[in-house]
Amino acid sequence: MGAAVETIEARGTEVPRAELIPPRTAPPKGGVGCRQPTCLGTCGASLSRSVCLNRGAFKTMDLNRVINLLEETDKDDLEEKQLNSVKKLVQCYQNGLPLRDLAQIFKILNLCAEKIENQPHFIESAFNILQLCGLPFLKKKVSDEITYAEDTANSIALLGELMKIPNSELRIQICKCIIDFYHAEPPKKHITGYQQANSSYKIKMAEVSGLAKTMVESLTLLENQLVEKLWVLKALQHLSTSEVNCTLMLKAQAAKEICAHLNDPDPSGQLLFRSSEILWNLLEKSPKEETIQQLSNLECLLALKEVFKNLFMRGFSHYDRQLRNDILVITTIIAQNPGTPMIECGFTRDLILFATFTEVKSQNPLVKGLKLSNSYEDFELKKLLFNIIVILCKDLPTIQLLIDGKVILALFTYVKKPEKHKIMEWSAAQYEELQLHAIATLSSVAPFLTEEYMLCQGNARVLAFLEWCESEDSFFSHGNSFHGTGGRANKFAQMRYSLRLLRAMVYTEDETINNDLCEKGTIQQLIGVFKNTISKSNDKEEAIVLEIQSDILLILSGLCEHHIPRKEIFGTEGVDIILHVMKTDPTKLRTGLGYNVLLLSTLDSIWCCILGCYPLEDYFLEKEGIFLLLDLLALNQKKFCNLILGIMVEFCDNPKTTAHVNAWRGKKDQTAASLLIKLWRKEEKELGVKRDKHGMIIDTKKPLFTSFQEEQKIMPLPANCPTLAVMDVAENIRAKIYAVLGKLDFENLPGLSAEDFVTLCIIHRYLDFKIGEIWNEICEEIKLEKLRPVNTDKKILEAITTASENIGKMVASLQSEMIESQAHQDVQNEQKVYTKIQATHKQRELANKSWENFLARTSNAKTLKKAKRLQEKAIESSRYSKPPPNAIFHRTDIKGLNTTVPSGRVVTVESTPARLLGGPLADTDIALKKLPIRGGALQKVKAVKTVNELKKSVPT
Repeated sequence: MGAAVETIEARGTEVPRAELIPPRTAPPKGGVGCRQPTCLGTCGASLSRSVCLNRGAFKTMDLNRVINLLEETDKDDLEEKQLNSVKKLVQCYQNGLPLRDLAQIFKILNLCAEKIENQPHFIESAFNILQLCGLPFLKKKVSDEITYAEDTANSIALLGELMKIPNSELRIQICKCIIDFYHAEPPKKHITGYQQANSSYKIKMAEVSGLAKTMVESLTLLENQLVEKLWVLKALQHLSTSEVNCTLMLKAQAAKEICAHLNDPDPSGQLLFRSSEILWNLLEKSPKEETIQQLSNLECLLALKEVFKNLFMRGFSHYDRQLRNDILVITTIIAQNPGTPMIECGFTRDLILFATFTEVKSQNPLVKGLKLSNSYEDFELKKLLFNIIVILCKDLPTIQLLIDGKVILALFTYVKKPEKHKIMEWSAAQYEELQLHAIATLSSVAPFLTEEYMLCQGNARVLAFLEWCESEDSFFSHGNSFHGTGGRANKFAQMRYSLRLLRAMVYTEDETINNDLCEKGTIQQLIGVFKNTISKSNDKEEAIVLEIQSDILLILSGLCEHHIPRKEIFGTEGVDIILHVMKTDPTKLRTGLGYNVLLLSTLDSIWCCILGCYPLEDYFLEKEGIFLLLDLLALNQKKFCNLILGIMVEFCDNPKTTAHVNAWRGKKDQTAASLLIKLWRKEEKELGVKRDKHGMIIDTKKPLFTSFQEEQKIMPLPANCPTLAVMDVAENIRAKIYAVLGKLDFENLPGLSAEDFVTLCIIHRYLDFKIGEIWNEICEEIKLEKLRPVNTDKKILEAITTASENIGKMVASLQSEMIESQAHQDVQNEQKVYTKIQATHKQRELANKSWENFLARTSNAKTLKKAKRLQEKAIESSRYSKPPPNAIFHRTDIKGLNTTVPSGRVVTVESTPARLLGGPLADTDIALKKLPIRGGALQKVKAVKTVNELKKSVPT
């Protein structure tokens, strides 16, 4: 039969019904699958294109006939025929639904659903079709998934709409069907010519259909029906694993709807578990701000509060503790929203109580008899409570609750060295992690509670703890947590968080706290800690040590700023540690370990701890501190330049500084003035200031204008608001370079090139140009405000703007003269070089000509004779015409000499080769016994003439 059907389908021909439809038999009761040896075909209708399964092949079945039958309403026995046709359809599709028939099948499902209200028998038909929806979707062609995507999405969307039918079984089956999307199973039998659609196809179509939104909306229909509600939540739990679905769920107010009913009665406990999972997914996969906004209302927070309290006080199982912690994390995320009514619902007070009840005894009935174990869940709870305190303290109304809850006192119970022989509820590793977490929490909370901090003697406790961190006391830290990073087998983690706490308190600028710290010797103690970290540090903890050193310098800066007596306490020891940091290898600044932060802290400490105290300034200069500052400035790193130049400006008030600045030399013998002018040019290039190729002024009216100032339009501003010209002074380093060069005096600056002098002309007039800019802005604002100044004021304004422009023209003219002078000087220098080159070439030509003459004399007898005649003629012409009386005549030539050049009595003999002598220190007797090594000793030769023999052989 199956083979016949395949052949018929292949040919595309029609066959009589009798050949394909077996005799009618009743289907098994209550069953969906077809267990008969032959399939029960259609309900007597002619066949067209749809399918019926038998022995791994599809039979055609006219679904349009079924649809038309269901739409009919006038016949008496119509209901029975309709039910039978649906049953046969269900039996035919027991192994899967082809994508091409999906739209018609779901239309049949919809027709059955519409009849349920008046014809309850159709409930079973709808239920059976819904069971089929959980089966795999089948495709005949690879393109079917794309071709029928719209039909599939519309069909799946119908599932959400069917949730409105008030029937428990149907609703549960719809949820089961949705859950089956995420647990795809292969078809029970292989269908010839068909294959299963992609396992994620249903999930994608569910996203496109908007099913998640309609499922959330269906929750409002199930408020008093717990079983159905749990099934819907289970379906939503699966749907919420997708970002698309989470976004759709938020549009239906899913977060608010689910959170508000967390406390609904549920003996099974599934409601709370599934709801919390959905909330987690919404927070992770949907727009976080929108989710938090939905949860930040009184109704949701009250529900979260009651759930947390119940789990905290009555939850003892592993599952309850995990769920409790999850609820607390969700609450922590919600609390980050500033508008959350945490205080109004009383949740903040309860959380503070739960966070401190183990450290501060309380008579509150909520915590009476409660005790935390050292289980992992309770340990995590403690850390989460510390964490939420940090978030809650950012809301100022919470401060009073923190004071009432004695949070500072509770946290300070951890700021002490571990006590031996004491029974602790936490393990050593847990206690260490809680200790570090508590100190980190204090760093955030204590600056808001300075009075409580001082009442608890916070400074004394922290300094004592810091002293223990520095001591040699045997202590093996575990370093196995976020806060304990880098602190294994040492106390660096404890030291790091203690210094963070001190830094936070110092930067509150509360003089009571700072005075108390100074009276307790904090400055000397911190300098000692810094020195110890230098000696104890190693490569493994390098980043941690750098952070500790940076915090120490920042604390010292905060304490010493504006206080000369404290700077004197800082003393030369403090200057030494600053100089030590400034000598750091510049290549380390690119390692990313924290050297940049340390250097910035060091520069800040120079400003706050040294400047203004003359003995320390002199000591800094004696130790070549200015040289180190200029070395750092020469690195040309923008993040340091502004601060270094500010320090230079202040240091130049000391009359001893100028000599140090002028004496400094950088690479290629660069001077400090040349370096500053180079930085000016680089800054102007970045700012987009208009200059020509020689660095000259182009616009004499606006010689300092940046590209940003050109783009911005001048607007009338109140008198207390800075204009663009004024803001420009603070936003770049040009003003500081002008100030430093001004204090060095613009005259007699060493090591400047012509280009530097051209730029120096502009720097020299920086203040004049800036004043002109401000007056131009004033004129523009007057025009924009349509004001008419009186004639006197108008003349004054015109005179000022004209004078400013004249200064620009004067500087431009001076620059032109400098450039022309330099060009003339360059031409002269070039001419000198050319003259030197010509002389060199002429001398070389003469030498070549002399050599050519020499060669000619040696190779040509006629030339030699001619030269000889010329020589003799020159000799004769040089003699007296009449020799003086009694003169002795000497011949100028040697008879029998066969040389072609004039010869003398001096003979040049080449030096004896090194291979024979072996060097000046060679011991001949010993060297002859050894092997000769590259002229290191004498070598035996067959015949070597002695010195006397050489003398005899040389002609005299």
